[in-house]
Amino acid sequence: MMPSARFVDLEGASVLITGGGSGIGAALTEGFARQGAKVAFIDIAERPSLALADRIEKELGRRPLYLKADLRDIEALRASVAMAVEAHGDVTVLVNNAALDDRHAVEDVTVEFWDNNQAINLRPHFFTAQAVVPGMKRAGGGSIINFTSTSFLMNFPDMPAYTAAKAGIVGLTKGLAGNLGADRIRVNAVAPGWVITERQRELWVTEERIAAHVAKQCIKDVMQADDLVGTVLFLASDASRMLTAQTLIVDGGYL
Repeated sequence: MMPSARFVDLEGASVLITGGGSGIGAALTEGFARQGAKVAFIDIAERPSLALADRIEKELGRRPLYLKADLRDIEALRASVAMAVEAHGDVTVLVNNAALDDRHAVEDVTVEFWDNNQAINLRPHFFTAQAVVPGMKRAGGGSIINFTSTSFLMNFPDMPAYTAAKAGIVGLTKGLAGNLGADRIRVNAVAPGWVITERQRELWVTEERIAAHVAKQCIKDVMQADDLVGTVLFLASDASRMLTAQTLIVDGGYL
């Protein structure tokens, strides 16, 4: 369920979301659109992204701008940022959400696999931020929200390249916050717990696994993508004006 809170300063804001066509990203795209923001989102998967844009336009009367790009291609990423700026003005809210959490064994990881994993899960966070920062400076400030994960805090064994990237995002967040704070650009991270998206259900969820996980949470509800929206809206809005360089864990109290 989408949050009921209204952040009036987000109405008309230029928002860019990576990986905004499915899962948590799709919930964020819808959540910002419901605040009246001008939303652009980047995603490699065209069919679900267009379906999402169609649904939001039908329900809200405003259409988010879908930009197809492979985030491993930095020039394509920069071009997508330029298109978002041309359509909506300088981006003042960036949500670096895109990720790929494929499982992998240590003995199977090649140099090529490692580099590709980092090129999806860590490198775009920096280069998307780099691309929007000049516009945020012109606008007098902005908010960058980087998605990490609680997986690297849990000694999760099945995706070491992914958890290395997610730990790196926390370091990147703090470094960018220190660098950009003088320009009133806030940089924070969000670390979700196990959010049961369609992808999770298709690949890894069993009733036994999800029951065991929820039993360890303080809040005994299965986490859904919508549960991340309120946190991100808060970090994007001036309600969090003096909050930067932080990582907010949203996991129902699992940790």
